[in-house]
Amino acid sequence: MKQVFFPKKNSLFLMILIGIMMIGILIAIPTGYEDALIYQDMERATALITKTDNSAIKSSGLIQSGEQSCTLEIQDGIFQGEEMTGVNFLSGSLEKDKIYKEGEKALVTISYQGDEINSVVMSDHYRLDKEVLLFAAFALLLIVVAGKNGFLAIFSFAITVLTLWKILVPAYLNGYSPIWIGIIITIFLTLMIIFFVYGFDRRTVTASLGSLLGIFTTCILGMLFTDLFKINGAVMPDSESLLYSGFQNLDLTAIFMSSIFIGASGAMMDLSVDITSAVHEVVEKKPDISWKEAAKSGMNVGRAAMGTMTTTLLLAYSGGYVTLLMVFMAQGTPIDHIMNYKYVAAEVLDTVVGSFGLVTVAPFTALTAGILLTRKKRSALSAVQTALQAERKGQPE
Repeated sequence: MKQVFFPKKNSLFLMILIGIMMIGILIAIPTGYEDALIYQDMERATALITKTDNSAIKSSGLIQSGEQSCTLEIQDGIFQGEEMTGVNFLSGSLEKDKIYKEGEKALVTISYQGDEINSVVMSDHYRLDKEVLLFAAFALLLIVVAGKNGFLAIFSFAITVLTLWKILVPAYLNGYSPIWIGIIITIFLTLMIIFFVYGFDRRTVTASLGSLLGIFTTCILGMLFTDLFKINGAVMPDSESLLYSGFQNLDLTAIFMSSIFIGASGAMMDLSVDITSAVHEVVEKKPDISWKEAAKSGMNVGRAAMGTMTTTLLLAYSGGYVTLLMVFMAQGTPIDHIMNYKYVAAEVLDTVVGSFGLVTVAPFTALTAGILLTRKKRSALSAVQTALQAERKGQPE
């Protein structure tokens, strides 16, 4: 039976084509929330701040309240070139409030009826141009350092962002089961991301199987211990605001459960790809290696990587809580109280359950890689040996 394969150039072209098609499809998918009532009869535009008036701002120590009035020159949209007065409302929150200066740019929302402007509200400093520059620099560096794989990684990045925004978030808002939607989306992203790493190869199957086992383990443990810890999904940032916005029927606890395995899936993919690549290199250098030896080599790599991966999860989840830890220490809060707080227990759950998933990824990926990646080499060696024997038989003695 003739083996079907894709030449490297054709495979790369096909992967790029698939990536472009997937991005195009995801962009075209409507979320269903494009015409939210809050932004109807409003124009969003960029404005240059030409003058500021801080006379209505009231200061009390670090807290500022009142409002800042700014003279604006609209840079784009239907009101381009017009001069308006915008209002920057201050709520007394250092986290959310901002103060503008002359020469800065702001994103503004203009409420109007016909030719009459009702109000101009300043949303925030304009950062989109700098964000685009940062993404472009990242993409360029990725391509320079990683070459073809870096270029394909950009497709993975874009598809992941679009999938989360276009499918996952609307599905959650529409009340679909967060657990099942999260699992389906995570499986799709896992297969897609690893495909863009290896292409049409047995390594894609190997790494995907290893990652998915860890994801399913994390999902089950996350559901179990969220209930045992009595964690409510309201511990997630802005979750209560979502309920007050007309989505009272959302199951925040199920959304929290899904966030556990979605958040840990990236580290699991990383570990499974590391082990798969290591076993592949071993098999390439030593084609006659047995599957048991290959699996043992993969497990050795997995043991070394697990030590850093679990710490990676810890740093990823706790990095945003440094100020909270400082508050606990400044107030002299006992460690048993700290560990018992609901939001701290939620982070412990995220970290430890995600680490459980990583521990299951390593042995399963190593075993799968040992079986699948050596089988191909054994078949090739067997074919070569058969051909040599046939050639020898045909030679005159």
